[in-house]
Amino acid sequence: MRLLLASSNPGKLREYRELVKDAGIELDELPHFRKIETFEESAPTFAENAAAKAQYYSKFASETVLADDSGLVVPALGGAPGVHSARYAGPNATDLDRIQKLLREMKDKKGYQRRAKFVCVSAIARQGRAAAVTSDFAQGVLTEEPRGHNGFGYDPIFLFPELDRTYAELTNEEKNIYSHRGKAFRRMLSVMAGK
Repeated sequence: MRLLLASSNPGKLREYRELVKDAGIELDELPHFRKIETFEESAPTFAENAAAKAQYYSKFASETVLADDSGLVVPALGGAPGVHSARYAGPNATDLDRIQKLLREMKDKKGYQRRAKFVCVSAIARQGRAAAVTSDFAQGVLTEEPRGHNGFGYDPIFLFPELDRTYAELTNEEKNIYSHRGKAFRRMLSVMAGK
C-alpha cells in the first residue's frame, strides 16, 4: 500500500517514513504539494483540522492521503498554543521563535504548572472522502531551556518524564515509540488493517 503525506514539514515526513518502515507501506510526500493552494487550518480542534486537511488534499491525488494536526497543549496557558502551535509566534516564525515565546510565557510557572501534552490526530482520506481518524497524546513537562538537537518544533523543551529526556534528546526510534504522532499513527495502522 502507498500513502501520500499532505505536509511540507520535513520532520513529519521523516518520522512517518520511520513509522511505516516495518508496516509494508510506502509513504511519499503528496506530489506537487507545494504548488497546491494551502489548506487553512482554521477549525477549533485538532480532529476537525486533520480530517478536513486530509479530505482537501485527497482531491488532488488518486491514492490515499494522510494528514495530521498536532500541537502542544499547556493547561497553565489555557490550552495554548494548542491548534495554533505552528503559528504561535506568527506566520513566518521559526521553531526557535515559537520556543522562545513559549518559554517567556512560562517564565514564572513552576512545578505542576509546567505540565504539557503533545496531541496528534491522524486522518486518511481518498478522493475527498475521509476514511479514518485516530488520535493520541503524550504527557510531559516543559523545561526552562532547550535541550537536545534531534526532532523539530517544541521537541527541545518537551521533557518526557519516563525517560527524563526531552524529545530532542531521544533517538528517532525512541521518539517514534513514545511520541503522540507515533501512537496516533499506530492506531491508524490498526484501523487500516481492520483490527
